[in-house]
Amino acid sequence: MLTYRVPFPPNSGYPIVVYNTIKGLLRHDIDVTLFSINTNKHRVDVDDIYDPIYDGVKFYSYDIDTEVNIWGAIFNVFSNQSYNVSRYFDDNAAKLLENILRETEFDIIQFEGLFVVPYLDTVKAYSKAKIIYRAHNIVFDVWERIAYTERFRPRRRYLEFLARRLKSYETEQMNRFHQIFAISEQDRQSILRFGCETSLDVFPVALDFDKYVTDPSKTSFATLFHLGAMDWRPNKEGLEWFLDEIWPDIEKLNSELRFYIAGKNMQQQFFDYDSENLVVEGEILDAVEFINSKAIMIVPLLSGSGMRVKIIEGMAMRKCIIATTMAAEGITCENGKDILIANTPDEFYRAILQCITNPNKWREIGENARKTAERNYDISTITEGMVNIYRRLINV
Repeated sequence: MLTYRVPFPPNSGYPIVVYNTIKGLLRHDIDVTLFSINTNKHRVDVDDIYDPIYDGVKFYSYDIDTEVNIWGAIFNVFSNQSYNVSRYFDDNAAKLLENILRETEFDIIQFEGLFVVPYLDTVKAYSKAKIIYRAHNIVFDVWERIAYTERFRPRRRYLEFLARRLKSYETEQMNRFHQIFAISEQDRQSILRFGCETSLDVFPVALDFDKYVTDPSKTSFATLFHLGAMDWRPNKEGLEWFLDEIWPDIEKLNSELRFYIAGKNMQQQFFDYDSENLVVEGEILDAVEFINSKAIMIVPLLSGSGMRVKIIEGMAMRKCIIATTMAAEGITCENGKDILIANTPDEFYRAILQCITNPNKWREIGENARKTAERNYDISTITEGMVNIYRRLINV
């Protein structure tokens, strides 16, 4: 497996997806070798990893500085490469990968996301393995939506340029693999529209439900919460919108109401927000404990692609989730049954008011959410389907 982040610890969407995939494969007695790009932005000291899943794989990593460089961005304009992707390629990392492929004969090589696809030529040159691309999202779609919401015209034009380059690269690479795994049915349909002729199956986020144990006695009410990495632009923009357009009216509903926000790389602007009922916690050590202690999950995303892992985790923890249609995209759920969909300030206001005035409502939705998550996102079922495709590819 090739990853553009070290998936230890599994503390955000991409690492959770990769980590649980590895966990499921190890349960099937599959030998897993993991090659990870270790970026400055998400740097992990590999010597400090203490995890039984880590101990169960053969692990390699290579440190790369992928930070945006003004000169690199300027020179890239005159190339035919996507700057978003090319920053993840390093000749020495490719050489390390080449050595791994020379030493070991693999049956399957799985690319986890677009940002490791620049190493595809190296894999094709030094391995006869069947090659799989796992699309965690439609990357260029994220950038198109970000560009659409950007108000500063020069920045919007550059974001549109990046999105076009990404789209060209992403669509060109699709048919170079033996198999593609989409993370949702919506993404599968998008990939087909791009002209994909490769075998294509859907494998969503997988959770080990033994980890998600709820304790209602520790859940405080009335509490709202938002959990997400603030270095991901859609999270930041969505939370800004909620705090500016919705929260001022919500906090007037009940003087005891509290809104907790947590996540990595919390921006100073959120700590400075003028609201006595807003509690900013920043990065937390235990996401499951944090989710368990709060009642209603707020996910106000206005852009993005793929599948929101935190929503699946919230469902697993029996939370009532109030989310935009964009946030819930790709997730099996039904508005009013196991989730509440709100896209406007008025809809958020009415959904939150309904939950505050009728506690049985949010508890019922949370129970339904857990059942829905267990039916659709169980690690054993999803991994078994993935392994069956591995076997089919190997036997072709």
